[in-house]
Amino acid sequence: MIQIPSQRHLFDIPDDIAYFNCAYNSPLLNESRDRLHIGVDTKSHPWERTANDFFDDAEMIRSLASSIFGGDADGYAVIPSASYGLSTAARAIEPIIQHGDNILVIDKAFPSNYLPWERIANETRSNISIVPTPADGDWTKAILERIEKDVKVVAVPNCHWTNGAFIDLKTVGQACRHVKALLAIDATQSLGAMPLLIEDIKPDFLVASGYKWLLCPYGFSLLYVSEQWRNARPLEETWIARDNAQDFTALVEYSKNYMPGSRRFEVGEKCTPTILPGAIAAFERIKEWGVDNIAKTLMETNEKISTHIKSLGFQLPVVSQRSPHMFGAQIPKFFQGNLVSELLKRKIFISQRGSAVRFAPHLHVNSRDIDRLLEALDEIIQ
Repeated sequence: MIQIPSQRHLFDIPDDIAYFNCAYNSPLLNESRDRLHIGVDTKSHPWERTANDFFDDAEMIRSLASSIFGGDADGYAVIPSASYGLSTAARAIEPIIQHGDNILVIDKAFPSNYLPWERIANETRSNISIVPTPADGDWTKAILERIEKDVKVVAVPNCHWTNGAFIDLKTVGQACRHVKALLAIDATQSLGAMPLLIEDIKPDFLVASGYKWLLCPYGFSLLYVSEQWRNARPLEETWIARDNAQDFTALVEYSKNYMPGSRRFEVGEKCTPTILPGAIAAFERIKEWGVDNIAKTLMETNEKISTHIKSLGFQLPVVSQRSPHMFGAQIPKFFQGNLVSELLKRKIFISQRGSAVRFAPHLHVNSRDIDRLLEALDEIIQ
């Protein structure tokens, strides 16, 4: 693994902006922006579009995703949001959920990985079982202790969205298979910035919104479906998922057959060419950097921040329970102000989720940004 130098030149971020809030929304790569502009222009000339233009970008996404995150390309589907993907997973799984089964989620989970399961639980008279926030901060241990034979689904992230607390999905996946529970992962706050391979975890479903750590345009998300679920009922029925879709002259001959793999689970309008070209540019750049290298670089940035703020009285999780790319810290009890607002006045951007302030940099951050952040915290926290 190597440390990647600041890539600020690849983003449109003014010198006076110090942005540490990618867990909220990442900046767009300049290359993604440029390709999006080209994509918008092509809509002005629809006569130049061919049938293949409805499909080629999604196929490129599949290939890139497989090369970066593992799994076969046919397992990936283009979707508009994490909630769409998790609703797709819940619908696919619903027929095997029985009265009395437990669906395991974590305390204060992001709504997208709670609400679809709540609906399924209500409709099947199964139970939502919530893993409480562990006193020692060890989410992996807390989840493993709750995975028993009456658990049918385990719906968890790779790290907690409020503070970046780490969850060992490889170990959780092994425990799920031991009791024949299904594993549905919301990787929105980790995919692209933290090492993750499909082959290591073996999820039944994995979903990630694209506008955070994948650096993609808003409106693009990714779904991976394991092979055993690829014949399940999709969330919607769309012509573009049928095996005759590329023959526009035959669309009135309604096909009963889906395209292979996970294509049946895709949203009907995949936003080609207005969104997917920007996502392709982001995936190409992430592949070039390497996720392991991204994680190492962000971890070193966060170590500089965490070491300094600990001396100011912030409470942090132990290093073994932090994710490399983002972390949350409890504000010192003696501080009575609004830290996020005070930093905002200085054009320094972080966020607060629950009782933790969250630091989430990316490769656009440079040494000057870090110095400005630490100097501002020294001034504010007195």
